[in-house]
This record gives sequence, structure tokens and C-alpha cells, in this order.
Amino acid sequence: MNSKTPCVILVEPQLAENVGMAARAMKNCALRELRLVNPREDHLSAKALSASSNSEEILQQAKVFASTEEAVADLQYVLATTARHRDQTKMVYNADAGAAAVATRLANGEKCGLMFGPERTGLRNEDICLADAIINVPLNPEHCSLNLSQAVLLVGYEFYKTQAAISAPGLVTNHTTVADKEKVLLFCKNLESRLEQFANYKDEHKKEKLVINLRNIFTRAEMTEQELNTLYGVINYLSGK
Repeated sequence: MNSKTPCVILVEPQLAENVGMAARAMKNCALRELRLVNPREDHLSAKALSASSNSEEILQQAKVFASTEEAVADLQYVLATTARHRDQTKMVYNADAGAAAVATRLANGEKCGLMFGPERTGLRNEDICLADAIINVPLNPEHCSLNLSQAVLLVGYEFYKTQAAISAPGLVTNHTTVADKEKVLLFCKNLESRLEQFANYKDEHKKEKLVINLRNIFTRAEMTEQELNTLYGVINYLSGK
């Protein structure tokens, strides 16, 4: 991970447990600096610490500000999160594009922040006007509001993906390997030889289609050698051997 990360600014959060859960979401995404603007409840209360789930250090090191202006004063680039249309001329990003913009700014040495509003109302226009741009997450228009910690996790994860070496999708075979086509086809031929007694297999037209269907099942499945051995065992058992 890059040591440079944006700070998270929670403007007037209402519930201590939501602040704690936001800290937990931050730690999930390797975000370390939390700034609180005029929180209603104590962010070091038992409720907040319990909800943080082993992320207490983020709460303990959090900085508290009396106003949003003070919280963003030393920052050079701030993104405000909001689900509602605002009558302000600003660049609007979705979460991944906004995270990429922040990553670029951080790489250029700028100090950046991600700003989130109160649980009930979201950010006020007075807060949003202090931001350089907006992050808007496209969700179900009939219900697009997020819990505070959900919003922090969603945006934080998009930033995390710009920094972490995330593995590409791949098949995990554990202690075996994917069987090569020769072994898969040997299994198919073994299975086909055991079907000789069935009526459909004696009909050449039906046999051709059946063979193709069976081979499709097993050749497209990335079968492992262990799975082939298991199937051999099942077939031998069902055959009475």
C-alpha cells in the first residue's frame, strides 16, 4: 500500500456507534486519519469503541474541529459525498473515478480528504461548496441513502483498489491441479464404455449427441485431477466393483 492516503472527514456525525463503525470501515481500507466536525456524541465513548471492532487507534487519534472550514483548511483537494442533486457547478464522479482522481492528486504530493455528511440529512450546501468535486454513487433511485459507515466503506474500498495489489480472478485448486485434456478424455471414454448397455447408447444418432453432451460437461469445467479420481470412485461403486 502507498503510505499516502486521504483523510476521512465526518461532518456533524450524530451517533457514536456510527463513528465507531466508520473507523472500522476505514481500517478495512487502510485509511488512517479521521477528522470529526462538531460530533454530537463522544467518539471515545464505550459505544464508539465497541463498534470500531479493533480500530480504536483511529478513534483515539481522530482530530475534532468546530467547523468544516477548519477541518479542510490544510487540504488541497476535497471530495464531498452526496446522493442528491446540488445546484452547484462542480465535477461529479462516481466512486471509482473519484478514488482515481484522489490517488493521482496524492501521488503529486497534494493532501486530500473525503467528506461525509450527517446520518439524517447528509452534507449541507455550505459544506459542499468547500469541496473541489462531488462523489455520487449511483444506487436504486427509490432508495439511495446509505448508512454512514457503508458510505465510508464503499468510497474507501474504491480508493483501496487504486493502491493495493488485488489478485485477478483465478481458480483455486488447493493441493491438486487442473487435469489436462488427455486425462479428462480418458475419463470420458471410461464413462462412455460403461454406457454400452443402455438403449440410447446403442442408437448411433442418439449416441453421438450423448457423447458430445457428456464431453461438454467435463471438458468445460476445469476439472482437477482430484475431482476426476473422485468421479472414478463413484462410477466404480455404482458399477458394483
